[in-house]
Amino acid sequence: MQTRKLDVYDPLEDFEPRKVSLNETTKMVHVSGDGPAVIVLPEIPGITPHVARFARWVREAGFTVYVPSLYGRDGEPATAEIGEAIFKRACVSAEFRAFGAGGSSPVTKWLRALAKLAHEECGGPGVGAIGMCFSGNFALTMMLEPSMLAPVLSQPALPLDVDGGLEIAPDELTAVRERLDREDLTVMAYRFEGDRFCKAQRFAAYQEALGDRFIGRVLPDSAANPDMPDFSEKVVQSPHHVVTAHLIDEEGQPTRKARDEILAFFVRRLVS
Repeated sequence: MQTRKLDVYDPLEDFEPRKVSLNETTKMVHVSGDGPAVIVLPEIPGITPHVARFARWVREAGFTVYVPSLYGRDGEPATAEIGEAIFKRACVSAEFRAFGAGGSSPVTKWLRALAKLAHEECGGPGVGAIGMCFSGNFALTMMLEPSMLAPVLSQPALPLDVDGGLEIAPDELTAVRERLDREDLTVMAYRFEGDRFCKAQRFAAYQEALGDRFIGRVLPDSAANPDMPDFSEKVVQSPHHVVTAHLIDEEGQPTRKARDEILAFFVRRLVS
């Protein structure tokens, strides 16, 4: 894969920008690759060069990657000023449920429809998805779509005001747990030990709700890349972005091992 600078605008020229209309809502989705579909849900502040790099890794692993634009300017580096403004807008957007446990963000209905569409377009056993930070739990709620087979939760940050809260409605959580048991499926999840947005209490709540269907990985803070974007340093202020800004792309690094485990999870579930 071509090496690209991560601190400058990424034109995403190797993706096809598509306006996708589902449930009377239209969003831009960047699509690239061949094979079964994997949906990469961007973290705040959007489809940054780091998020695009991860999407390309998924593509190179043999998948058609769908990256929906949920916030921010696609391809824009994660600066503190822009990122903080996008974060504040997302927190009050009607599409998201940033505060209060026990409810699902309305945007997850659109994302479930996207998963269905992606499966129809790409075929294969089903679809995978990874949510990150603000979108972290969305991949779990997307399991209400039957085509979804491989959910990954990377540093799920919502709800922002309840450390042990889960951003999913109780009836939906029950339905997801029943499906995981019925179809022998699992949920992969990742966080840094000292993450101030995704704390130990949240993983404990997932474990209680999903039992051994939830496989949580906790990385040491020392594994986080110290060479991070302005937004991560000044706004996030803790190890957080497991497979994007805080990933160290070197042999033997825990973050690279996490990335490789996620890719292997997609292969195991989606490649027949």
